[in-house]
Amino acid sequence: MQKNEVTKDLNIKPISMYDEMSSSYLSYAMSVIISRALPDIRDGLKPVHRRILYAMHKGGFDWTKQFRKSARIVGDVIGKYHPHGDQAVYDALVRMVQDFSMSVPLIDGQGNFGSIDGDPPAAMRYTETKLAKISQFLIDDIEKNTVSFKSNYDETEQEPTVLPAQYPNLLVNGAGGIAVGMATSIPPHNLGEIIDGTLALIKNKDIKVKELMKHIPGPDFPTGGVIIGKDIIREGYKTGRGSFKIRGEINVENLKNGKDRLVITSIPYQVNKSNLNEKIAELVRDKKIEGISDIRDESNREGIRVAIDLRRSVEPETIKR
Repeated sequence: MQKNEVTKDLNIKPISMYDEMSSSYLSYAMSVIISRALPDIRDGLKPVHRRILYAMHKGGFDWTKQFRKSARIVGDVIGKYHPHGDQAVYDALVRMVQDFSMSVPLIDGQGNFGSIDGDPPAAMRYTETKLAKISQFLIDDIEKNTVSFKSNYDETEQEPTVLPAQYPNLLVNGAGGIAVGMATSIPPHNLGEIIDGTLALIKNKDIKVKELMKHIPGPDFPTGGVIIGKDIIREGYKTGRGSFKIRGEINVENLKNGKDRLVITSIPYQVNKSNLNEKIAELVRDKKIEGISDIRDESNREGIRVAIDLRRSVEPETIKR
């Protein structure tokens, strides 16, 4: 039987296994890359996040309006644009509210949206949301033929392929995703520094990385922390590849009783604070760290504060290392 010949009896068209696997895998990979796993460089959003923001805009849930139930928004998203599980959509919405997950949250929330300790958010029927003010700079002028639209999954609605985005959201809030055959992990940056760097780039399109870093010295994480090694950052900006270590910030307080106290005021990005405290306690219990008498989590709305009381005559710098 010749290749691609159609049999008369069964109407079956023989194909090459190699060709079919190559074609099917490529189609699957592109579907995951474009439609699910990776953000668009133009607005820094994955499809689910873009659809949430657009659905809120269309529903009139702007920053100047009252809060609305999260369940209402999730329903609009899955009914019109994103035919997936409601919990997956709600999880994506919750992340855009959390100020410890995003450098600049895109949604304002009212209610329990989880914590840096890993506490889960309240159910969507209890929480309320609306667009954050800065999201207006992602959506403004969308009705003025600034971006292209496409049909939704059942061709009953139109949705934008990208948001107009008046600032580089990809760099401000960072991005992460694992697709098929590729992945990305872009750290968040300070909004003001990114704007300054963007203006410098507009003035000089041939600007060098060294000059650009005068405006953008490095990533800026919502939970704080200190990046170890400036050369690593410079190399990452040059090549688009690299990794670096982040260390929490620790201050030393001298107590009246002659003892010292270490105070953790920031922790590395995406580290669970509760797990961190448990790990420190475990190291003390196993005597891998000696000289600590007490650990207390005194964090509140004003910020992170984990107090570590040291025994008398213990050198704080030794424990910090």
